[in-house]
Amino acid sequence: MAKKKEARNIGIDVVPPSETCEDKNCPFHGTLPVRGQLLVGEVASTKMQGTIVVKREHLHYIPKYERYEKRISKYFAHCPPCIKVDVGDKVKIAECRPLSKTVSFVVVERIQEKK
Repeated sequence: MAKKKEARNIGIDVVPPSETCEDKNCPFHGTLPVRGQLLVGEVASTKMQGTIVVKREHLHYIPKYERYEKRISKYFAHCPPCIKVDVGDKVKIAECRPLSKTVSFVVVERIQEKK
């Protein structure tokens, strides 16, 4: 009988996924260390293989007009197969070593499903 692989402690206060995976770039079941920033955003696209686009809105202050404008940042993040996400879900991503030219974040938790 195959032994169920335990999710390792990644040092962040998140709920580990209930499923297991064989992805070497999974912070819970592989060997990928996470460090640096923790960001929360909304999934904008899941069309890439193993990668998602996370969108974050933030306010930028314009001193001349003494007002704020809304800006959007997009982050490319690796999504391990043990974490199932869809477009519109809120996710928490953590910074990791560069996995490709544009991917330097990994999904560590799905906070809520789309409304």
